[in-house]
Amino acid sequence: MSVHERRLLPPGLELLFGDGGDGRALGVELPSGALVWPDPDYDRLRTHHRPSFWLSDAPVPAGLWSRLRREHPRSGLWPVLMEDGVQPWAAGQIAPDSVDEIDHYTAAGFMAEVWEDLVEGREEELAPFGAACPGPAAPGVPVADPDAVADWYADVVAERITPLGLAAVRRGADAMVAIGWQGALHHNEWTVPLAAVVRSWEDRFGARVVGMGFNTLDLSVAAPPATPAHALHVAAEHWTFCPDSILQGPGTLADYAEQILGQNAWSFWWD
Repeated sequence: MSVHERRLLPPGLELLFGDGGDGRALGVELPSGALVWPDPDYDRLRTHHRPSFWLSDAPVPAGLWSRLRREHPRSGLWPVLMEDGVQPWAAGQIAPDSVDEIDHYTAAGFMAEVWEDLVEGREEELAPFGAACPGPAAPGVPVADPDAVADWYADVVAERITPLGLAAVRRGADAMVAIGWQGALHHNEWTVPLAAVVRSWEDRFGARVVGMGFNTLDLSVAAPPATPAHALHVAAEHWTFCPDSILQGPGTLADYAEQILGQNAWSFWWD
């Protein structure tokens, strides 16, 4: 491929960028796919004048995610393996927002607010913290390069036979907002604060957004909690982010903490 060709994005993808993709390049050949625009009848309160993301027509092979992830600094396109390839993605049943809104929220603020709203009657399940929100956990210690862990986990997720999306964002957490994902709608109707939490996990735990489903989210984790006490603190964060993963799973923070101790992947699902 010539230098000139590497300066170009595939036709149409420049529409994903507010600046028209000036200076962006993609050196990976994409499978067939199409741009996804929000359906104006699905959310009349939002007005977007460009597509939210690009979606492949068919499931993609293992390895493509990691090739596109390596291209991200040059392309500005973050790859996401997207389960449920027919609905809601292809129908435009999405609610994208400006990623700039994420800057106005913090993981600590979100955690404190949810804890206050939901803790009543659940103090026993949230032992040893009870009614007092412990705040975000300390950063983990990396056990591997975050990108290498993400590449590994992407191959695991790709075994589920999923299509692939591309979002024009600076970091993976922002793809949740740019794509208009609403998987946690019944817990928190606005995705922006959740993306702020995932940004914080990127910084503290080497997390990377790898996959999204209708009501699921898959993250790789390069610096997971390595002690029971740290895992318990991280479990408290996870409870505020996705209560269903604990309350409809192990049932208590202590049991959930055992499940995430030293694990290089976090998967969430919302009822």
